[in-house]
Amino acid sequence: MRLGCSALQGIGTRSVSSYVEFDGRGRVSAPKVQRMTYDVAVIGGGIVGLSFAMHLAERFSRLQVLVLEKEAGVARHQTGHNSGVIHSGVYYKPGSLKARLCVAGAREMAEFCSQHEIPHEVCGKLIVAVDADEVPRLEELHARGVANGLQGLRLLSHDEMREIEPHAGGVRALYVPSTGITDYAAVASKYAEIAVERGVRLMTNAGVFGFQRSANEVAIRTRAGDFSARYVVNCAGLYSDRVARMAGDDPGMTIVPFRGEYYDLAPARQNLVRNLIYPVPDPRYPFLGVHFTRRIHGKVDAGPNAVLAFRREGYRWRDFDLRETMETFMDAGFRAMARQHWKNGLVEFRLSLRKREFVRSCQRLVPEVRMEDMTPGDSGVRAQAVARDGALVDDFRFVQRERFLHVLNVPSPAATASLPIGREILKMVPAEIAGQE
Repeated sequence: MRLGCSALQGIGTRSVSSYVEFDGRGRVSAPKVQRMTYDVAVIGGGIVGLSFAMHLAERFSRLQVLVLEKEAGVARHQTGHNSGVIHSGVYYKPGSLKARLCVAGAREMAEFCSQHEIPHEVCGKLIVAVDADEVPRLEELHARGVANGLQGLRLLSHDEMREIEPHAGGVRALYVPSTGITDYAAVASKYAEIAVERGVRLMTNAGVFGFQRSANEVAIRTRAGDFSARYVVNCAGLYSDRVARMAGDDPGMTIVPFRGEYYDLAPARQNLVRNLIYPVPDPRYPFLGVHFTRRIHGKVDAGPNAVLAFRREGYRWRDFDLRETMETFMDAGFRAMARQHWKNGLVEFRLSLRKREFVRSCQRLVPEVRMEDMTPGDSGVRAQAVARDGALVDDFRFVQRERFLHVLNVPSPAATASLPIGREILKMVPAEIAGQE
């Protein structure tokens, strides 16, 4: 697809002398453009930033919208390293943004994938209580899911759950029929394609390194040149707090990167898991624990753990950045969190360093899994916001400042909820920006 100059003329344009090309697979050319002022600039080409840009261009078609992505294509980090699960919303506190947007988002995601022929399946999952001590928490999850409006939840006996997952261990389970699987990189690429069709300019290789505010606009310094916008939406994910500080705004929290590592189940043993098998989560943490997931393209994996990454985009143990590591360790919120949760942190490191420990955690859910069935697989990094008192920020968090909106905490289930999150951000765009139409 090619959009010439005429497709980009409109309100807010000062000058333009080029075009962009999008090939439908997340790759966009980085054209040379002369300085112009956009109405809205979005920092970050992940699934949330692209959803917002797509919704904005649909609702206010005459606005000039720019998306700036530092990588060579969209969805290269949290979105592209996602497990692909369409979460139901069963876990989240009733009334929270997470609960409301996830439940709505799960339905919309299945509809969007169906409409655009993106591979997906609403296959359901089991949340398994491995012993009697976990049963009360399982029952609490059931009550929470009902409060959040989920349909079809069922508490199952041991025999009933074995009818769904014949190899699952445990004593009881909660069946969640609305959980599904998809390919979020493909979803994000479709968002990008639709956004560009609606006139959004998408710039890759355009990492932001500075801002300069004036009375009417913000100058944005990037590796692809300088741009101006009347309003900036920060959807930078793992770097969202740093972008906020770069803009001169205090985010009130720090993003701490937690790497989640997976093992792949050998093809000959994939029959041990039909769909998804999860443990009862520890309510103290936003992580769901090691679980089994059938991916949309066929393989079955187990994970993730949750280990501190020594680089914000540290997908492997050898990925290390001294500046970023020291930035994390020197943060007061991180130190407060570490004092509270260091024992659990050691458990997670053992799961990472000792395969036998990891497999044992898997055997709590599927006892027949063996060491030789598991081979190291992919990994992802979760951007977890930590408050100054060390609290793990649980709900989605948005911070509005003059000419900026900072999207600071949108971890899982952000991919599931990306369509309603995009509309939620749209509501926060000031009337004087959005009201030009």
